[in-house]
Amino acid sequence: MKEATARIKINHLLNAAGWRFFPEGKQPANIRLEQTVNITESELDALGQDFEKTTKGFIDFLLLNEKGFPLIVLEAKAEDKNPLVGKEQARRYARSQNCRFVILSNGNLHYFWDLERGNPYVITSFPSPVSVVSYQHVTPDPQRIVEEQVKDDYIVLTQRPGYQSEAAWLNQAERSDFIATNRLRFLRPYQIRAVHAVQSAVQTGKDRFLFEMATGTGKTLTAAAIIKLFLRSGNAGRVLFLVDRLELEDQAKKAFAAVLSNDYKTVIFKENRDDWRHAEIVVSTVQSFLFNNKYQTLFSPTDFDFVISDEAHRSIGGNARAVFDYFIGYKLGLTATPRDYLKKFDRVNPKTKDPGEYERRLLLDTYRTFGCEDSQPTFRYTLLDGVKDGYLINPTIVDARTGITTQLLSEQGFVVDFKDENGGDQSASYRQSEFERKFFADATNKLFCKTFLEHAYRDPISGEIGKSIIFAVSQNHAAKLAQILNQMADIMFLGKYQSDFAVQVTSQIDNAQQMTINFTNNKLLGSGNFISSYKTSKARVCVTVGMMTTGYDCPDILNLGLFRPIFSPTDFIQIKGRGTRKHSFPEELFDDAHKADIAALEKTAYKLFDFFANCQYFEEEFNYDEVIRLPKPTGPGEPVEGGTPVIIGGTYDHAGDDILSTIKEEVVGPEGMRIDRMFFARFEDAVRENPIIAASVEAGQWDRVIDYINREVFDKPSEFYTLDKLRRAADVDRRLTLREILEKVFGLIPRFKSKDELLEEEFAKFVADYKPEESEAIPAIKNYFKAYVSSDQIRHIIETKDYADLATNSILSSRDFKEVPVAYRTLIPEYIKDYVSLNQFAP
Repeated sequence: MKEATARIKINHLLNAAGWRFFPEGKQPANIRLEQTVNITESELDALGQDFEKTTKGFIDFLLLNEKGFPLIVLEAKAEDKNPLVGKEQARRYARSQNCRFVILSNGNLHYFWDLERGNPYVITSFPSPVSVVSYQHVTPDPQRIVEEQVKDDYIVLTQRPGYQSEAAWLNQAERSDFIATNRLRFLRPYQIRAVHAVQSAVQTGKDRFLFEMATGTGKTLTAAAIIKLFLRSGNAGRVLFLVDRLELEDQAKKAFAAVLSNDYKTVIFKENRDDWRHAEIVVSTVQSFLFNNKYQTLFSPTDFDFVISDEAHRSIGGNARAVFDYFIGYKLGLTATPRDYLKKFDRVNPKTKDPGEYERRLLLDTYRTFGCEDSQPTFRYTLLDGVKDGYLINPTIVDARTGITTQLLSEQGFVVDFKDENGGDQSASYRQSEFERKFFADATNKLFCKTFLEHAYRDPISGEIGKSIIFAVSQNHAAKLAQILNQMADIMFLGKYQSDFAVQVTSQIDNAQQMTINFTNNKLLGSGNFISSYKTSKARVCVTVGMMTTGYDCPDILNLGLFRPIFSPTDFIQIKGRGTRKHSFPEELFDDAHKADIAALEKTAYKLFDFFANCQYFEEEFNYDEVIRLPKPTGPGEPVEGGTPVIIGGTYDHAGDDILSTIKEEVVGPEGMRIDRMFFARFEDAVRENPIIAASVEAGQWDRVIDYINREVFDKPSEFYTLDKLRRAADVDRRLTLREILEKVFGLIPRFKSKDELLEEEFAKFVADYKPEESEAIPAIKNYFKAYVSSDQIRHIIETKDYADLATNSILSSRDFKEVPVAYRTLIPEYIKDYVSLNQFAP
């Protein structure tokens, strides 16, 4: 009876998907039970009792197309059997019927198998006849993806469709001028490498890909190139682009239309409209597909050949994963902050009593979901890469702490003494995680706002406060901050604002999503408030909680405000990323006094106001090696994930004043923040988990392991590890060798020694060998030794005997040189040439 039960379920699934056992009006039946089996309507009931007792038993359903030709073989198995056991039997039957598609089902678990594409894919409902016929028009040929030539002009962002013919005859210099004049935007070198990485992955048989790209590096434009690659090569007929914010729908549609509209149609999915059936690219929020299970009721698993998930680390959690997994075919994830839930997690000794934890981690792990089993994405381009290549900018951190926040951040917290109901002396301690949750201080909020307004970057054209986003603790906190900022702006810019300087943009506010779009388009509550011809948003500050964190693109942001503590590295990276994009202000609107100030035209920095030492926390205190916690719902009053434990017995309103305790600005250099330098940690994981490297290191076969890494690890598309990148990421003041790096990775040395530490060691060896008797001259000898080792300039002077050049030398002066005993002036250079490797001391 288990087989009968399975077939009852299969029956319902077929009916629900639009397949027919019997004619309906002018529509013929499109289900056949083998070639020789015919059943009557009365016998149909028997299908729900015991299929093997019908007039003629059968094994397969044969599903037909609109012309009555075989389209799909459906192999049914009993509920207690894995449907995959019928795989080879179904393959043979499908080949005999000239069918390309197979469905394997036991009534509960179902697989759709395109015999021309590879492996069976789990589906949760059966595809409709229309969907499969449409899907059949796509004839996959992965080799066409691999062989497609992708260069910088594969897609071009331009309003000039005929630019190619116009520019074809130009030389390189003229072409560059033409591109600049017409504001053409080509694929950047790293975006081309991303496309090539997908081509390489397809060549190895992969159908899932992950791009880990920093905010502001053009993930959507890169995705457009990938979409064109798959549509043009015939390996996809329709692409679904999923976003997790309403404003990102319109943003993505415009981006695709700008570069692909000549060849492909892009639409945003709307209910009760079938526009999507006539488009090659469909954009939608995950929420739209989830609402009332539209992804199941309106779509078939075969409606999309390629699904791209923006902010991929969010699209695979909770119910959103159901949408992602529903459709078959290729999958691409885009994210700046993937979640590695299996990093450092010991499956054998998990230190948890929950037997299902590993499976949940596997489901939430971004890398494994997108086929990257080794925690290395298909392609990675970091913030540091973007800064180094000149595409992104690092922040100027404004670390400001008040008297109250200094206490909240302290080890003991903000201690409040009070009398209990019995008159006894009591005390309670409040931490930073309780600010605006159980600890309230109006004076502190006012001081935050005052400090922000006094130190914020100004718009270079109009002189008003630069466009800014402030991140609050809660919606109530956002309302307070917006009110305070508007009151202060009314005084600071008399007559310029009517309570529209700052705007609360949270889910409680009507049309909040549209507000974010209007802010990007410089028309939030009006524009041109200071200079009528300058189209910049009248509202200067959006105060939000979480709406403008991921994927929000507003390149002219000049200030970000962290008016809340942050404990999640993902949240911190995403928020920080809102300011990293570059922006060019319109030169024609500069007044005469600033016309010559060309630097002011470009956004070269943004300010990150940090009132809760968030930057210090992620630089010095956060444990990057800790096993990431699985997310769980938090109730009212519970601490934020990863936050400081709550020690509290109630709420507290601080009625006193507050003062600005400290404020300092720090420009983040090209080395980036620690949270951006986790490149080295990823390399550590990659080499430690490689059995060949590990075995060679253990055996002391350094030549073999170095050769292997240079050949098999460096400059591969998955990561583009290079020795120079690792040296920069290690942040040491000298040139590390690959062997040193590997010794540190495998715990053979505790840390990297600084240049001065190595110089001291080398000089100690010299002293041990030559035992200078002139003890009073040892400081001068050491100074000479160190200068000769570490400076090319000093070595040149000594070797050419141009001692006069020492007169103006800051490393080794003429006086320093004269204090060196004559014998050592020649002895030290000879010793260093014979015994000291100078390469490791280079910067």
